[in-house]
Amino acid sequence: MNNSPQPARRIVVVGGVAGGMSFAARARRLDESAAIIVLDRGRHVSFANCGLPYHLDGEIADGSALTLRTPESFRPSGIDVRTGHDVVALDPHARTLTVEISGDGDPRTETIAYDELLLSPGGRTVLPDVDGLDAGFASGRVRTLRTVDDATGLRADVANGRARTAVVVGAGFIGLEAAETLAEAGLDVALVQRSGQILPPLERELAHLVAAEAERLGVRILTGRRLRAYRRGTDGGDVVVLDDGTELPADATVIATGITPDTDVFAAAGVECDAGAILTDEHGRTSVEHVWAVGDATARPTAVTGATRATALAGPANRAGRLVADAMLGENARPLPPAQGTAVVRVGGLTAAMTGANRAELDAAGTAYETLHLHPLQHAGYFPGAEQIHLIVHIGPSGRLLGAQAVGRDGVDKRIDVIATAMRGGLGVADLIDLDLAYAPPYGSAKDPVNFAGMLGENVTGGLVRLWHAAEAEELDAALVLDVRNPDEVASGTLPGALVIPVNELRSRLGEVFAAAGHDDDARPIRVLCASGVRSAAAYRIVVQAAAAEGRALDVATLSGGMLTLRAWYGDDVDSLLTTPELEAA
Repeated sequence: MNNSPQPARRIVVVGGVAGGMSFAARARRLDESAAIIVLDRGRHVSFANCGLPYHLDGEIADGSALTLRTPESFRPSGIDVRTGHDVVALDPHARTLTVEISGDGDPRTETIAYDELLLSPGGRTVLPDVDGLDAGFASGRVRTLRTVDDATGLRADVANGRARTAVVVGAGFIGLEAAETLAEAGLDVALVQRSGQILPPLERELAHLVAAEAERLGVRILTGRRLRAYRRGTDGGDVVVLDDGTELPADATVIATGITPDTDVFAAAGVECDAGAILTDEHGRTSVEHVWAVGDATARPTAVTGATRATALAGPANRAGRLVADAMLGENARPLPPAQGTAVVRVGGLTAAMTGANRAELDAAGTAYETLHLHPLQHAGYFPGAEQIHLIVHIGPSGRLLGAQAVGRDGVDKRIDVIATAMRGGLGVADLIDLDLAYAPPYGSAKDPVNFAGMLGENVTGGLVRLWHAAEAEELDAALVLDVRNPDEVASGTLPGALVIPVNELRSRLGEVFAAAGHDDDARPIRVLCASGVRSAAAYRIVVQAAAAEGRALDVATLSGGMLTLRAWYGDDVDSLLTTPELEAA
């Protein structure tokens, strides 16, 4: 009988930060005897990448605070962290990695064996292919914002006055945060985005609100533009040239054009990928035996549509690291949950947050949905400081919660977190009515915004309310628009040809509505609107019930979110759509 001790299991982790280091820490707790080696090509293996933009204006004053742990700090726990180690090849049959080592000043190549391999390579920035950009990177005047060195280098340029103008390319989360903090630091900032709006995952009507806040901070926003060239200017500064010929001065340029999974080495070794992202099963196993993966470079089914894609967020990566360690080394491993994509961003005084699917994802998946717009106050209206939350909730025909987004100055993250939790728990929109949420005048209302979303959703799915949407406003020539706001509100603009009857007068003036709509066989659709959708929903019920009492079947709908949503949807173009009663009379 052989009683010799079994050799220690050798686990190699490629890539640190959220997924890799979370895995390594959990693996050590599960297996005290395992040899755990973490390889990272950079200088910092554990740092707050989400905090990088907030160092640019000094809000996070000390750049060292971004480094959460050093390689030395892992040694007491027996985790061997090696920085400056770039994995350039994987041999899954021999179970070895080829590594180029540059961190200690003696460049060399080494082969490292593993029993189990965890891939957490993250992503690399997608760089625009434009003339002159390489020279900009070489000079240090063009940077990405992916590492601590990126942030501290740019912060130094700001602090010592070398950077007075900045161009940020890409208006996603990182680009928008960088533009905000650079503007707060006193720089003249231009933000360039190739699509038609900033924050592409955010719904159009909410993105307009965020853009207005960024412009209030002094950020010049240029959407629908691309980089064409980067060159030195005649005055010694740099110039970013856009595809429409616009030239932007740029003492500093930040490239934040999104990331792509950094997986070429592993795909070449036979690890199955989709659009560059590593495919895994529900426990993090890849297509190659003894190779596992977590983090931004992996693709998993999403929670709402089931579409397989990468989700580049720190929270899911951290939690996945723990779960994959359990699957590899522990017992009773729980599966990785499908990605829900809950995220939040601050822009000036506003917060924007989201969870689940947006319209684009739902449309791409062919998912039927209805969109609810609400504009409730974040706490009791009688308590000082009450502010509106602009809330969107997408629901399925049966009331399934598909996604939610919100923008506001206070209380946004709380409401999106509640809805994200409800979605994970499988609650439907009507269940939101019954959520027992904390209430006191400084924090909420007896009917919380989340409860209100449930009430509206139940009304819609139950057939008590039928909605129309701002996108339809340009196609209402055949409809009767019924504006139930007060005259002073209507004076700021309404849709052309609207019949204006304040909701409090509607019951006594229904004859005017029915006369304007016409007879049943050729009756015009009635499209009701108000400021935020509350009064028009009440007006909808008045009109529908009165028509039914007379035996009339009318096509009636109420504007989701009211004029607040309509104005945000059309943005700067809204004035060309609206008219005033005085102009109508003229």
